[in-house]
Amino acid sequence: MENNTSLQQQLLEAGVHFGHLRKKWNPKMLPYIFAEKKGIHIIDLNKTVEHLQETAAALKNIARSGKKIMFVGTKKQAKEIVTECAKRVNMPFVTERWLGGMLTNFNTVRKSVKKMQSIEKMLGDGTFDNITKKERLTLSRDREKMEKVLGGIAQLGRVPAALFIVDIGHEHIALAEAKRLGVATFGMVDTNCDPNKVDFAIPANDDATKSIAIITNYIVAAIAEGLAERQNEKLEEETEEEVVEKGPRLDIDEAGGDKDRGGRGAGSRGGVRGSGAAGGQRRRTTGGPARRPGGGK
Repeated sequence: MENNTSLQQQLLEAGVHFGHLRKKWNPKMLPYIFAEKKGIHIIDLNKTVEHLQETAAALKNIARSGKKIMFVGTKKQAKEIVTECAKRVNMPFVTERWLGGMLTNFNTVRKSVKKMQSIEKMLGDGTFDNITKKERLTLSRDREKMEKVLGGIAQLGRVPAALFIVDIGHEHIALAEAKRLGVATFGMVDTNCDPNKVDFAIPANDDATKSIAIITNYIVAAIAEGLAERQNEKLEEETEEEVVEKGPRLDIDEAGGDKDRGGRGAGSRGGVRGSGAAGGQRRRTTGGPARRPGGGK
């Protein structure tokens, strides 16, 4: 309870509770509105905390499973925050223009990414020294343009498992593509948006920099925990595999030792039998003359 109260206080100080003007509101946001003050809707921070924790838990599980989560925030207030937070957990991000078909036409986008990477490789291996100045300038400009738009998804090999969106109204194209492909959607939803458009909605002010920062940082902290747990699980599995691999070798050694001991036992038993047989022969030899006199009688 104390943690929730502390989080609620932080959200209050960051201005997460400030919504839009009443005339711009979406009636579907009514369950998340606490009151109206001077024509501005006030978001219920109790609902914000509840949904924020629920969203963080879901994203933590996705990160723990090893899947990718794409961060989308092309608004001026969100660009730097989203870029910094996504890089912190090594997740893909889009903070410039959302290219139409970035998800639904992912293969074509990957071709553009590969072209950008090939130009970067040419810059590194000295190939640019063998082309004209005009060609070099053209390729450099193309790389800069592609890096600006596609740099955040350069390491993304397939469609992500989830999208975290700042302002679902502004990023409606990204949201529509994710819905079409069945990608899980998470987003900050202000009072002028429809919360039913995303799978996990966080009622919050999506215009203030402080509000975006505190929500995104909380989400990223949960993702980092999921990644850490995944790493620990991998280490435990590797340790268990090493123990299992060593186990059979010890058994073989022990089995070999048993065979050796068994061999020695058999040899010793064989020796006993051998001595017994010799003893029998001696007994028969010794007993022979004793019977012969009897036979003579």
